[in-house]
Amino acid sequence: MTLPTLLLFVFASAVTIATPGPTVLLALNNGSRHGVRKACWGMAGALAADILLIVTVAAGLGAVIAASEVAFEAIKWFGAAYLAYVGWKMLRAGKAPDTVPDVPADSAAASLPAAARGGALCSRSFLVAATNPKALLFISAFLPQFIDTGAPLLPQYAILTLTQCLLNLAVMLVYAVLGARIVHAFRGDGMRWLNRLSGGTLIALAGGLAFYRRAQA
Repeated sequence: MTLPTLLLFVFASAVTIATPGPTVLLALNNGSRHGVRKACWGMAGALAADILLIVTVAAGLGAVIAASEVAFEAIKWFGAAYLAYVGWKMLRAGKAPDTVPDVPADSAAASLPAAARGGALCSRSFLVAATNPKALLFISAFLPQFIDTGAPLLPQYAILTLTQCLLNLAVMLVYAVLGARIVHAFRGDGMRWLNRLSGGTLIALAGGLAFYRRAQA
């Protein structure tokens, strides 16, 4: 892999990642409700999903899943349902910045230790990112274009994986910081509207995912 090829990958990936998607919206919402430090748990989950998807593609399983109607539909509908669930939880979330949207603020889960709440943020972001078949199809079609098949494959995939994760982390950090700043500007109903905007967008993305067809890839 040459330096110009890597730079082209960085540019193309940065443009794609910067486009608001489910994981970016989660980073924004987590930053506004929990602060940047706790939002890092969600970022870790999203990065773990990125690594899993790239490993799946590198191992050749991405093409197998994409070719299987049953596997593709199962992942698609699970991903759409879970994305809609997360969006619905955001719509119902209150204004308090220190509650996890996955559980009601007055439930016993709200008093869980910080590590347990962080684990909930991590697993939620991981599931949202890992069950998006559009991401799998995109990586399957996008990543191989930057691989030199005449050179060792493992170092190249390692470099692309690290680059992808660093770019994704940088973008999510920006959105998490933005969310943390927003929480100081919005109070009461303003915070509720932010949750409604994030939740409504996730539900809309879930609807789009449910009607997604491989022929569109």
